[in-house]
Amino acid sequence: MRIDQLEAEVLKLDPQIRARLAEKLIASLEELSEAENAPLWAEEAARRDAEWDQSGALGTPAQDVFRGARARLR
Repeated sequence: MRIDQLEAEVLKLDPQIRARLAEKLIASLEELSEAENAPLWAEEAARRDAEWDQSGALGTPAQDVFRGARARLR
C-alpha cells in the first residue's frame, strides 16, 4: 500500500481512533536513537532551507533589528 492510500484510509477512521494512532506514532518517534534521528533532522533542515530560498524572503538585517530595539529603549 502506498503512503497516500494509507493516509486516505486512516483519515476515514473515527476521530478517537485517529487520536490514539497519532499518540502511538508520536511515541514511536520519541524512542528513536540519535543515529536514527540525525538523518531525519538533516532532511527537515534541507527542506526548510529550500522553502526559505524559494520564498525569496530576505529578512531584516541584524543591525536594523538592534537599531530599532535600542530606539524603543530610549
